[in-house]
Amino acid sequence: MFVTLFLESSIPPSADMTKQAPPFGYGYPSMQPAYQQRPSPRTDSSPSHGRYNQTGYQHLSQLSAALGGLSGVPELEVEALRPVNLLQERNLLPHRPLDAPEPNLNADLKKANCSPDTFRCTLTNIPQTQALLNKARLPLGLLLHPFRDLAQLPVITSSTIVRCRSCRTYINPFVSFLDQRRWKCSLCYRVNDVPDEFMYNPVTRSYGEPHKRPEVQNSTVEFIASSDYMLRPPQPAVYLFVLDVSHNAVDAGYLDVFCQTLLENLDKMPGDTRTRVGFITFNSTIHFYNLHESLSQPQMLVVSDIDDIFIPTHDSLLVNLKESRALVRVLLTSLPGMFSQTRETHSALGPALQAAYKLMSSTGGRVSVFQTQLPTLGAGLLQSREDPNQRHDTHTHATDFYKKLALDCSGQQIGVDLFLLSSQYSDLASLACVSKYSAGSIFYYPSLHHVHNPAQLDKFQKDLERYLTRKIGFEAVMRIRCTKGLSIHTFHGNFFVRSTDLLSLANVNPDSGFAVQMSIEESMADTSLACFQAALLYTSSKGKRRIRVHTLCLPVVSQLSDVYAGADVQAITCLLANMAIDRSISSSLSDARDALVNAVVDSLSAYKNTVSNLQQSGLIAPAALCLFPLYVLALLKQKALRTGTSTKLDERVFAMCEFKSQPLQQIMRTVHPDLYRLDTISDEGALHLNDCIVPQPHLLHLTAEKLTREGAFLMDCGSVFYLWIGKCCNDMFIRDVGALTFIRHNTQIPELETPLSERLRALLAWLQDSRTFSSTLHVLKDDASAKTSFFQHLVEDRSESAFSYYEFLLHIQQQMTK
Repeated sequence: MFVTLFLESSIPPSADMTKQAPPFGYGYPSMQPAYQQRPSPRTDSSPSHGRYNQTGYQHLSQLSAALGGLSGVPELEVEALRPVNLLQERNLLPHRPLDAPEPNLNADLKKANCSPDTFRCTLTNIPQTQALLNKARLPLGLLLHPFRDLAQLPVITSSTIVRCRSCRTYINPFVSFLDQRRWKCSLCYRVNDVPDEFMYNPVTRSYGEPHKRPEVQNSTVEFIASSDYMLRPPQPAVYLFVLDVSHNAVDAGYLDVFCQTLLENLDKMPGDTRTRVGFITFNSTIHFYNLHESLSQPQMLVVSDIDDIFIPTHDSLLVNLKESRALVRVLLTSLPGMFSQTRETHSALGPALQAAYKLMSSTGGRVSVFQTQLPTLGAGLLQSREDPNQRHDTHTHATDFYKKLALDCSGQQIGVDLFLLSSQYSDLASLACVSKYSAGSIFYYPSLHHVHNPAQLDKFQKDLERYLTRKIGFEAVMRIRCTKGLSIHTFHGNFFVRSTDLLSLANVNPDSGFAVQMSIEESMADTSLACFQAALLYTSSKGKRRIRVHTLCLPVVSQLSDVYAGADVQAITCLLANMAIDRSISSSLSDARDALVNAVVDSLSAYKNTVSNLQQSGLIAPAALCLFPLYVLALLKQKALRTGTSTKLDERVFAMCEFKSQPLQQIMRTVHPDLYRLDTISDEGALHLNDCIVPQPHLLHLTAEKLTREGAFLMDCGSVFYLWIGKCCNDMFIRDVGALTFIRHNTQIPELETPLSERLRALLAWLQDSRTFSSTLHVLKDDASAKTSFFQHLVEDRSESAFSYYEFLLHIQQQMTK
């Protein structure tokens, strides 16, 4: 993490749909702008007693009767069903960030189940039939973070990897052993034989207890794969850097930061003695670099015929890093100076990517592209399509060049990562295709400049350091299987769909997430459990073929009440965000926004109609979904989906890319950040970790009502923290945390030996440890210039073209009565 002073400052659908998706939202009227609403004034004196409106408790017996009884339903699920009047209750947020709901499983299954940080379902109770799912008006889908960094991962080396003979599911904690020699698959129910080798437990070094093997005790495991899982010998780690060196790029100053950061992290890049590296630079021509170990200096080879690109030499442009390390260092040291006086303004990005493809085709690997402007020459050239007065409907790509190139790359196991560092419109909607379909990553730094915007340059440097050193998997495929009766119809993320359930991932990294929409094709009345399994086959940076397997088990239910009780409101929000992005591309932004509103109207209407004999007025939601309207309103205010012309097109498209490719926790911090007050923190409820006291301040609603001129507030937005210090903040607080030091001098938070300073640093470190990437910290003083970026996250307040939370609730209620 680092500190900086605050400075103001359409991609295609994710996959071919193999089955018809259920409708997303229904035909309710469009939302009207906030200024046309005439809501009755909010009554601040409405009673509030903790997390939810307690009056709901008196209706539990009525609720039980209305829903056919709740016998056998755990207390938590009864609580999840409790009616909450959203128009009366103003304190809906829990004191701590929301945890994933726990499935209603017995203790052994619950203990063995996959972590929700890795594998999560929108409904922790799976409906028996599609008809029951349709009644609930809730989406069924999975959120997956398959390659995330894990502190503990059981790694299994065995000549026999036990799988179901019928559906090829890997043995897991949710299979059943009929006896020592037979096991029943948890997905297709086929009875399989237990191999002789599986009778031996390498952990306990004993025989005859196959149910105690590590792959039957752990829902996340990694197998060392045999030659059966290889079409060719495992590839080495191969890295190719493709660098824009036009005048625009040099003026921005990114090249110095790139070269210095790579120099510092060369030895930390994942790989082994076979690791290979290469460099291409481009402006109006393409420049290759001969780095053969026999040379005394790097040799530049210039290809000016960009219409028929060719590789000048094949044996010395991708070199063994260990053997040519000295030449690589010389090149990185000299590159910034080589182009410092350039006046070349053109960008031949397309031909540079064609050259990268030709150079990498024989090996596969990772291509890292750094681009600072709109491509202007050769294949893939683009024209500006941004109309400042119409910034919300140009989300589709202007040319198929980048998508076709990405598919070619995917076929040769080449992943392309794009770093866009541009102050001008660059048509990210078209450029993003090269990463999207090759399973790459997209990074965007608008207005990056080493003088005018050092904050962006610092963020770029930190992100690049993480990018260069994070774990990577090569030539990967991922297959998702599910219990008989369930089916997958749409994937969301960066990949190429090879078949109905198989994703091709040329590269896989620990920061990428995926979403899956599902439907129920056959009744599951004959089973009490549903299982989902994701298997990721990849080559490690050390050249080992590995299979990482995650298995999730959830109960199957026949009562509508149980479906609502098991609703995971955060997973639902993230899946709907992905669906809305697709809708905005295939139809329009207004259709996507309407569909999100209708998703709230549908689910709350269905709940109300189900419990209609409660005769309760107001806007009623089950406690499990009480935050659903708030999260959807927050989605509508995100750059990806908000209306108006203030959001630049590239920024909107990048926000869409983020929603489609990030794991759930990062998406939720972006949609609804966590806000804490710091100047009143105490040790009440604090965590004691490694001799540190980590305060646990209560979450605050995202509204200006919660801010005071006397306070200090921390907002956690995932990739950025905002520290807001009020104009009249207590002098003792400012002194004890050294706030003036890092406000005035743009330094790290000073390590003062005061209890308050230590606790603040412990809290920030603890929040940072909960994510895999670096977060920046912006320190804000309570003045007009800083308010815009901070206040745009206060999603409960009215903005120029959007509802306040209370107005939004009234709109939902109005639509439900039509």
